[in-house]
Amino acid sequence: MKVTLITGASSGIGEAFARKLAAMKHNLVLVARTEDKLFALCDELMAKHKITAHYVALDLLEYQADEKLFEETERHGLEVDWLINNAGFGSMGDFVDLPLENELDMIGLNVMSLVALTHRYLKQMRERKSGTIINISSTASFQPIPFMSTYAATKAFVTSFSEGIAQENKKYGIRVLACCPGATETQFFDVAKIDKALTVKGMQLPEDVVDATLKALKKGKSHVISGFANYLIAHLATVSPNSLITKVIGAKLSPKFQKK
Repeated sequence: MKVTLITGASSGIGEAFARKLAAMKHNLVLVARTEDKLFALCDELMAKHKITAHYVALDLLEYQADEKLFEETERHGLEVDWLINNAGFGSMGDFVDLPLENELDMIGLNVMSLVALTHRYLKQMRERKSGTIINISSTASFQPIPFMSTYAATKAFVTSFSEGIAQENKKYGIRVLACCPGATETQFFDVAKIDKALTVKGMQLPEDVVDATLKALKKGKSHVISGFANYLIAHLATVSPNSLITKVIGAKLSPKFQKK
């Protein structure tokens, strides 16, 4: 059975992808840590859209979590036709004051888990000469961001990695897309302990991000920046020197996080 596998699927952008793709008749495998939310979402989507929805309650930071997830889909004969690597989190603050374990976990989830799952399922897509991979990045990937240094660096990796493998796999009929949303109404800011998002023009809805991603996928793009204001700012960042960007952002955030 062909399925779409979505990590971080219990809320936010992951949940929005699940709802949208279920309406498009995708069978689903939803992955997150919260079993009760996954169970309820699968139950709802199966009843509403007459699809098959499985869930795997799993912390992707666990040792060999990617291998466990891969073996689970293999055991049930599920062919992962779409892979949406959405699981991730951020942090904000003076780097030396942030817990080291949390920063390393961020790298583990945002980068290492994403690479591991992409590698495992991409091999099968190559054999079939078809498949779709969507990696959720961020507009933070286009410039260094003081006081969000680790997060921005992980997302820079995701965007670069996705665009690289997108080119590698075109001849195999595989689509790879980095989705780069700006500030979006999700639990991201609560988890990151950010009381006010850095936004240009308010926050997007997760559904807006999903719609922009699916449109870009149809056009064969390797990355998409959702929201016109986010698009302008991201492209401004690519032509502005990093020294200027870090100086401006640093001046704005330094009073909040650094003691004199």
